[in-house]
Amino acid sequence: MSRRGTVLFAAMCVIWGIPYLLIKVAVRDLSPAMVVLGRTSIGALVLLPIALMRGDLAPLRAKWRPLLAYTFVELAVPWMLLSTAEKKLPSSLTGLLVAAVPLVGFTIAWILGDRHLINTRSALGLVVGLVGVGALAGFDGAGADVGSVLIVGIVVVGYATGPVILARALHDVPSLGVVTASLALCALAYIPLGLANAPDEMPSGRVIASIVTLGLVCTALAFVVFFELIKEIGPTRATIITYVNPAVALVLGVGFLHESLGIASLIGFVLVLVGSVLSTTRSRREREQVQMAMVAEP
Repeated sequence: MSRRGTVLFAAMCVIWGIPYLLIKVAVRDLSPAMVVLGRTSIGALVLLPIALMRGDLAPLRAKWRPLLAYTFVELAVPWMLLSTAEKKLPSSLTGLLVAAVPLVGFTIAWILGDRHLINTRSALGLVVGLVGVGALAGFDGAGADVGSVLIVGIVVVGYATGPVILARALHDVPSLGVVTASLALCALAYIPLGLANAPDEMPSGRVIASIVTLGLVCTALAFVVFFELIKEIGPTRATIITYVNPAVALVLGVGFLHESLGIASLIGFVLVLVGSVLSTTRSRREREQVQMAMVAEP
């Protein structure tokens, strides 16, 4: 990996590891709907001028159906549910639960017909990962609320489904246009609900700073950096950040919010990572077979 790739990779590991902390701080004074509205509005306002200048929005007109579907499963529903879950879950545990995204993504790909993904290693990875998710659910008394854990489960499914829609229906349009349009659509949809649940008093400076950081850094800047990372090291290697983000969330939650996690949750995190690696890592021969199959497709 080049020096530039290393810097971009490290930046993404941190940038997408801190939202859990910021969301936990924000929902203390704001409703989940207001958190989503603030984050998406700021992100859209920052990226919209860039997308318009580059002409990245025009090609989306013919793709409005998959764009709406992507917005729904990747932003509108997950970000609302994530903020709702963090009212009861520690931010660190939430981040660890989201580490199951690669496992669910693998399962979805297999259901949709990628049968070449299943082998002894990947099957073992699924079993190990599922055991890890069970441990992460808080069986050691780490502060988990069963309902909130299930809500995060829906978030995980959404996060895993979004890339499938991108790969199958939006792969031929500008990525920046997709993200900008999705943020704008999500913000518009949340205006009524956000305003209806607006706080009676001005939120604290800490809460405002969390929302601004979520919008500027964890949304607008994050997607720009992520696209550059993909250009530098490719989409497959770029997804490895999903193995590091939860660890960052854990460190920040414990360090800044004084959250505590039991031994079962820590073991569960390790099992989820091991399961994700086993399920999603292909051998050199398998990668060559997949590449040949892609070349053969019309």
